[in-house]
Amino acid sequence: MKNKGKVMSRLNNTVILVTGAAQGIGQACANLCIEEGADVIVTDINDNLGMELAKNQGDRCVYQHLDVENETEWQELCAFIRRHYGRLDGLVNNAGITGFLESPGPQDPEHFDMESWRKVIETNLTGTALGCKYGIQLMKESAGASIVNISSRSGIVGIPGAAAYAASKAAVRNHSKTVALYCAQQGYPIRCNSVHPAAILTPIWDAMLGQGPERVKAKNAIEAEIPLGYMGSPIDVAYAVVYLLSKESRYMTGSELHIDGGILAGSSASPKQN
Repeated sequence: MKNKGKVMSRLNNTVILVTGAAQGIGQACANLCIEEGADVIVTDINDNLGMELAKNQGDRCVYQHLDVENETEWQELCAFIRRHYGRLDGLVNNAGITGFLESPGPQDPEHFDMESWRKVIETNLTGTALGCKYGIQLMKESAGASIVNISSRSGIVGIPGAAAYAASKAAVRNHSKTVALYCAQQGYPIRCNSVHPAAILTPIWDAMLGQGPERVKAKNAIEAEIPLGYMGSPIDVAYAVVYLLSKESRYMTGSELHIDGGILAGSSASPKQN
C-alpha cells in the first residue's frame, strides 16, 4: 500500500553547522542538508564564497565567518547559534587544508617546514577539536544530535609527501572515537563518527593536479589506481554525511566510513609520494 501522506525529508526540523563550507565537500554537505530539510549555518574564512552560498540557498541558510583554529571565534559563533536558533542538532567539522596551497613547505617527514606543520595541525586537528568542544556544549541538551568529523584516507595510511596532513587526519580519526565514548559516558544524546574520503575531486587537488594537459595526465594516473576507476565527487561524501547526521544511523557512534572508490580495500598500489 502506497503512503499518500507528506514525504518527510531526512533532516526536517534540525539545525546543522558545516565548517569550511564555501566550496568542495563542505558546500556539497551544506546543499544536501538544506535539500533534506535542515536549517544550515555555513562557515568559512572565504567570506565572498560563503556569503554567495548562503544567498543562493535563501533564508534556510546563513553564513558566519569562522577561522576554526581561533577559539574566540568559536565562542562568538556559539553565542550566535544560541541567540538565533536555541540549539544545534548536527555538526560537520569539514574545514581543513593540505598545506600545499597554504604554506611554502616542504611537507615530508625529513625536511618539513615548521610553520607549515603548525598551520596544518592547527587547522585540521585543533579546528576539529574546538568544533567538538563547542558542539558538545550546544548539543548536550538535544533530544538527539550528531557530530561528523571529516578525516581522510590519509588518516589511515602513510603519505610521505604530506606528513602533517596525514598526522592531523589520523588524529581526527582517533579524536572522533574519544568524543563518541566521552558523550556516551556522560549520558549525552550525541553521536560522533568520522568520514574518510579519498580521491574526491575538489579544489584541494589543484596544487597536485596542475592545469591543462598535465592535469588530465595526472588525473588519469590517479584513476588508474582506484578500483572503481574514477575520482569521486563531493556529493558522494555528502550522502554519507547526511546518513550520519540522520536518525538512520542512530546506532552508530565511534565508527568510520570510507568513501574512496575501494582504495582502502587493498586493491590499489601503495600510496606514492605526490
